[in-house]
Amino acid sequence: MTLPAPHIYRWDLDKTYLDTDFDSALGLVRAALQRPADKRNIPGSLELLRELRLAAAGNTLIYFVSGSPKQMRGVLTEKLRLDGIHFDGFILKDNLRNLLQLRLRAVKEQVGYKLPALLAARASDPRESRETLFGDDAERDAFVYSLYADLLARRVDRSVLAAVLRQAQVYPDTCAQIERLLERLPRIDPVQRIIIHLDRKSPPMHFDAYGPRVVPVYNYFQAALTLFADARLPSEAVARIGTTLITRYDYTVPMLVRAFEDALRRGLLTAEQAESLGAQLPDEAVRPEVIALFGAAASRFAGRVPAPPPQHVPDYPALLAREQHRHHIEKARRMRISHWLGA
Repeated sequence: MTLPAPHIYRWDLDKTYLDTDFDSALGLVRAALQRPADKRNIPGSLELLRELRLAAAGNTLIYFVSGSPKQMRGVLTEKLRLDGIHFDGFILKDNLRNLLQLRLRAVKEQVGYKLPALLAARASDPRESRETLFGDDAERDAFVYSLYADLLARRVDRSVLAAVLRQAQVYPDTCAQIERLLERLPRIDPVQRIIIHLDRKSPPMHFDAYGPRVVPVYNYFQAALTLFADARLPSEAVARIGTTLITRYDYTVPMLVRAFEDALRRGLLTAEQAESLGAQLPDEAVRPEVIALFGAAASRFAGRVPAPPPQHVPDYPALLAREQHRHHIEKARRMRISHWLGA
C-alpha cells in the first residue's frame, strides 16, 4: 500500500512557536543569551506540533523558517530537542554575512529572505504534498506566505512580483534568485492554510484582504479548531489541547469559551463541526467541561455561523504599502514609549 504524500507544516519560530521579545535591544540581548531550557513556548504551540505529528502517524514534514540568526542554530536545535520535536528542515537567516557584505536592508527585510527560502525548500518536497504555514503578526508572515502560495499557483504575474520586490527594496541578486527558483518549480497549488498567531493582538479583520486562506488566531486552541475543520486534527486532539491550556498555561474554561465563540463568529469551522466536537467522550487527558463547552457553544450559534468568502488574489503592491505604513507607525510608537520611559 502506497502512503499518501506527507503534509508539510512550515513554522516561523519567534512569536509563533517561541515567546521571544525582539522589540527592544534588551530583548534581543536576552534572547541571544538565553539557554535552551529557559526559552518559553507560546502556550499550546508545542502541544499542537506533537498532535499534528501524531494525527498523521508520522507521515508529515515539519520545517522551521526563522529570521533568527544562523549563530543561534545550536541553541534553537537544542530547545526543540528538549521539547521532543523532530523536524525535517531548519532555515535561519545569515545576518552575519549580510553585515559583512554591507547588505544592511537585508538584516531586517523579510520578503527578500523568506520568499526565496520557501521557494528553495519547496523544490525538494513531494509535488503532491499540501502545506499549512504558521506565522505571526509581528512581521510580514501573512504577506510573504500568501504571495508564496499564489506564485506557486501562477496566479501572480511576474510584473506584479517585480513591483513587489522593488517596493520591498530586495537586492537585485535576490530578485534574480527568486526568478530562477520559480522557473524550476512546476505550477502547483499546495498551500491549504496560513495560520497567523496574533502576538500583537492585531484585529482579525486586518487580514480579510488576504482571503479565507489566511486565518488569524489569538491562541493555539483556535489554531487547533481551524486544523480540525481542515481535517488535519481529530476531535480528541482539539479537546486535549484545550485541556492542556487549562492545566499547564493558566487558561480558564471561560477563556476557551470566548475563543471558541470567536472562532464560530468568524466562520473558522461550521456549526456541524462544532457539534461533532461536543459529541466525543472525555477521557483521562480531556476535562469534561472542555467537551461540554463545544456542544453548548454550537447550540448558541446554530444557524449563525457565516460561510467563508471565496478565495481571491490579493492586491500585493497595495498590501505591502499598507504593511510598510503600519510598520512605520508601530516603530514610531515604540520609540515614543522608549523615550517616555527614559525621560
